[in-house]
Amino acid sequence: MLALQGGSAHGAFAWGALDRFLETGRRFDAVCGVSAGAILGVAMVQGLVENGIPGARAAMRRLWDGIGAVGAMSPVQRSPLERWLYGADLSSNVVWAGLETTMRLFSPHQLNPLGHNPLRPLLEGLLRPDLLGHPDAPRLFVGVTDVETGSPVIFSGAAITVDVLLASACLPLIFPAVEIAGRAYWDGGYSGNPPLQPLLDPLPRELVLIRGQPERRPGVPRTPAEIMNRLNEIACHTVLETELGALPPGVRLVAVDADPALGELPISSKFNTDPPFLMELFAAGRTAAERAMAATRFDDGEAR
Repeated sequence: MLALQGGSAHGAFAWGALDRFLETGRRFDAVCGVSAGAILGVAMVQGLVENGIPGARAAMRRLWDGIGAVGAMSPVQRSPLERWLYGADLSSNVVWAGLETTMRLFSPHQLNPLGHNPLRPLLEGLLRPDLLGHPDAPRLFVGVTDVETGSPVIFSGAAITVDVLLASACLPLIFPAVEIAGRAYWDGGYSGNPPLQPLLDPLPRELVLIRGQPERRPGVPRTPAEIMNRLNEIACHTVLETELGALPPGVRLVAVDADPALGELPISSKFNTDPPFLMELFAAGRTAAERAMAATRFDDGEAR
């Protein structure tokens, strides 16, 4: 069984980790993801149905190539000098600073009342309900958070739509809540990062968790954006740690640690979709997966 956390552009780390697992011949009977993890899960499952493990790896790469292309249209474009001086950090960019200030003064319902999301065209080209509902497809679960109740809501299989994926990745300070069948939803990470319950029936022998956020972040956040980011990380991890603590005996946990790669990256890098940066995260994810496999004596190719 496979659990995929979110993390915006940092989801490229999870892509690298999952690519390394698949490279060993690893298959998963069921997948649950939120936010970027949910979108990554869709690409993997659809690719598996179309062309097995090579198809899954190719589909995930196409997804992140597409995300890089969408980012190239972003108004936050840095000069070569800014890239050289500040690396993945966007906070020195004038446009980013203006957007950050605007988000603190106005809600997304004021700034973006129509709910425009640049990921929609990409997801419309990605999603294949016929493949998600195929008899050979691993079971796929996508978590969202009900705004009114705060409870996790799970969509699965062919019920996963573009709006479901957008809801699972809906950051409340950036996008208006996504309405589906009269209910409003936010990012699934707030109520489960990701929810593990769908993966526990039937009870697996092993659960692979690929983290997309650091558990620990050194230093004390100073700016409003840093404080809000850390609060979100703590809230999301608290939900997950509660579920991990309640795992039934006999379920072996294989966790890919994101701290070495993501722990010191600034919040602005979550919105950095420059292809070279995404490939750095991809490589770091592969390395982290290799460490996790070595630490747990991972059995290559054994289905879960």
